[in-house]
Amino acid sequence: MISDIIKTADSKMNQAVEFSKEEFATIRTGRAHPQMFSKLTAEYYGTPAPLQQLASFQVPEARTILITPYDQGSLAAVERAIRDSDLGVNPSNDGRSIRVVLPELTEERRKEYTKLAKAKAEEARVSIRNIRRNANDALKKMQKNHEVGEDEVERAEKSLDVDTKKHIDAVDELLKHKEAELLEV
Repeated sequence: MISDIIKTADSKMNQAVEFSKEEFATIRTGRAHPQMFSKLTAEYYGTPAPLQQLASFQVPEARTILITPYDQGSLAAVERAIRDSDLGVNPSNDGRSIRVVLPELTEERRKEYTKLAKAKAEEARVSIRNIRRNANDALKKMQKNHEVGEDEVERAEKSLDVDTKKHIDAVDELLKHKEAELLEV
């Protein structure tokens, strides 16, 4: 019973760390990478579809991405989705593919993105702490119902605290790398 609670909490904490990794990947840095477009969707035959499913992405240069839709009919929708996004880029269309040139980040924009990264990291930390709190509540409930002893609950809580610290440290490490990437000129 206790091991199930701890395993479930650990699994959810891992998911929170993975989610924050994905969130950090969507924050634009000075270099071009296809992950920047992972959260964008385009209208395709009346249904919103992720850009990753509608087109292939190539990075011919450090600040340029070439997007080639699989279906030429979706070219305008893909271009519109990129233009309307919060990436701050202006795509150019040559009839078969879309070229996105990322402008150089200003110092002000870098600081703005760093703040955004810190906010996403804090959301991940809060999520991890909430998972720990829910697991601790489940353990306390089991103790109150006399299903487990007090010593077992204390050991489990200590184990949860170690897991929580490990996952929060992982998020902090991801944030440190993202900040370094953002502030690199």
